[in-house]
This record gives sequence, C-alpha cells and structure tokens, in this order.
Amino acid sequence: MSVFLPILKKNGFLDLIHMTVCNVGSRKIGDYDDYASQGWGLFSPNLTIYGFDADEEACEVANADLETRQIDWKEVHIPLALGKAEEERTLYVTKAPMCSSLYPPNEAYLSRFAGLPELVNLDFSCQVETNTLDDFCELEEINEINFLQIDVQGADLDVLEGSSKILDSISAIQIEVEFSHLYIDQPLFADVDTLLRKQGFTLFDISTSYRVRSSSPIRSNVRLGQLLWGDAFYFRDPIQSKSQNPEQILKIACIADVLSFPDYALELLEYLTLNYGRDPKYNLSKAIIEGLSQFPELVNQGLSSLPVVSRIQEFLDALDVSLSVSDLKS
Repeated sequence: MSVFLPILKKNGFLDLIHMTVCNVGSRKIGDYDDYASQGWGLFSPNLTIYGFDADEEACEVANADLETRQIDWKEVHIPLALGKAEEERTLYVTKAPMCSSLYPPNEAYLSRFAGLPELVNLDFSCQVETNTLDDFCELEEINEINFLQIDVQGADLDVLEGSSKILDSISAIQIEVEFSHLYIDQPLFADVDTLLRKQGFTLFDISTSYRVRSSSPIRSNVRLGQLLWGDAFYFRDPIQSKSQNPEQILKIACIADVLSFPDYALELLEYLTLNYGRDPKYNLSKAIIEGLSQFPELVNQGLSSLPVVSRIQEFLDALDVSLSVSDLKS
C-alpha cells in the first residue's frame, strides 16, 4: 500500500512525470500480476506498460482484457521471447506453463522437493526466436524505462545481458533469482547480483521462497526448508550520483513507494525538497506531512517533534502549511 503516491497524485505532482514500466514474463495469473491494480495505475494517463511473454496466447488474453477495460494508459503485451541475443533457442514448456524456461528443468533435483515436479517438469519443447530488450527499444524508439521486472524462470540474467544499453535509463528492478539449479546450467543469484552491482544498483530486499524435502515426513518449526528462489529488488541511489536529475529522483521515490519501501521514498522526497524545493514543483514538504499524518503514533507523538519535519520546516513555512492534522485533511 503506497503511503505518498495518492497524495502526490492529489496534489498534481504526478502530472509532471511519465512512468514507463517493462515486465518481462508478463503472463497474468492473478490480480497480483495486474500492474494497474498494484498502485501503478495512479500514474495514468501518464503511464506506459510493456509486457513480454513467449506465450502468444497469454499476450492475446492480456491485450483483450485491457481492451475490455477501456484503460486510459498505454499497455501492450508483446509475444516475444527476450534473451541475450537475436538467436534461435529451445523453449522448455513445463507442466505449469508459468514455469517454462529457455533452460531445461533439472528434474532429478526438482524431484527432491515437495510440490515442484508437478509444476516444473518438462511437458514439451519447441524452438523460438529470441531477441533483446535493447533491439526492441531501438526499433520502437524507446529511450527510457523507469522500472523493469523480469521473471523468466532462470533466463533472467540473459534478459539483463540483452539490455545493456537501455539499462542505463532504468532506476529500479525487480528480478526473480534462484539460489540452486532448478534449471540445468542456469545463472544463479550471485551472477545476477554481480552484474547489477557493476551497473550501479543496490540490493534492497529479497522476497524468499522455500521448499522442504519430498522424502521427509518432518519439518522444522524454525526453518521453512531450503531457500530456492525469490524476487530481488534493486534501486539506484540518486543521492550519491554525480549527475542529479530532480525529475528522476521523484520517479525513484514514487517507485519505492509502490514497491513498499516508504522509508526510501521519504528520504528521496525530503532530499528533493531540501535541494530543489525552491522550485514549487519539487517542494514536497506538504506531501511529506500528509504522508506522515497517516500514522497515528506519529501524530500522537507530535509531527513537529520529528527530525525530518524540522529539516523541511522552512519549505512548510513557504507554503504556509499547518501541522494540524485537521488542517491537512481540509
């Protein structure tokens, strides 16, 4: 749940930016896969979403659903297998299509874990032509992607390697990583992490998934099993950047808020205010106060007692903002 984004929307700050999102492996399995339902919809109509999936039928279903909903943002799902190069690859289609990969499932290893063979074992394979995200962006004259999500079952590093040019424009990444070889010869978390750190990204969190041994009738009350995969969240740090762009900082703050990192969003909104707040479009002091006022414990403590509020006080004064919660809600 976003803390600051609805406030920024209400006060017109989102009218000044356009957010471009790219989802590689965009098959929609449930409502949680619909970006507009996860907070991104607040950027509409200044929102563009590109989805990619090797399954043409899944893309057709997603596009038909969008047409039915008569959306007011741009979203298109493209039946294209993205990889590290333009080449012919084998697509290994698994029993659960969502687990299909450019790498063959490691069935001997998968059999040792409860619930995985039924999903990830091979159903059939076929040949596909892969292309790179860089080539797509060049063809479509796309110069910037703000947020990139990749979930392609072991081939995630391949997608990154095919995105070396457009990666410079990307501020945040959510990427599936594996810690063991669920697919034969696939890259693992360490490989992904090394590449992204070299590109200036910092790891913020990993949502983790565990599995217990299929042969074991017992499990721990302390450990959930073996850590096998997760979604890793990476951000750039514009505060340490030598070339700062206030619009880019605002976008990163918004992305952090959508992805449930409100502390980072707050740090960036404060930084924008202190360093660029002489320009009214970057004086976010009122939005910061409104966001903080949603936390009763902070209101009871007294917002004026918070160090962050003291630091932005002169910008609040410029807007003649009262710290009375009733005033803020009026």
